[in-house]
Amino acid sequence: MLEPFQYSDWVGATGVSLLLFAFALNVYGVLDRRSLPYSAMNAVGAGLAAYASWLISYLPFLVLEGTWCLVSLVAIVAFIRRPSEPHATQRAAN
Repeated sequence: MLEPFQYSDWVGATGVSLLLFAFALNVYGVLDRRSLPYSAMNAVGAGLAAYASWLISYLPFLVLEGTWCLVSLVAIVAFIRRPSEPHATQRAAN
């Protein structure tokens, strides 16, 4: 039988749920993998999952989720540094 959720369970479940939600939105074409919301959801979700793994001292998932979080943060920085696209009216004029 499952024990009642501990703090680490709630943190981990929230993080993993956010990761799965971002994945589902991407698969169904709602979020592009290069979008800021997708990377942000991955960064926060993986960060929470990494924190939960740290709380329970489970190194393999701490490494996995920590790396996932770092890669997502790099994607966020790349998104922010990317030159913005011209508006549709500017494209049409060219």
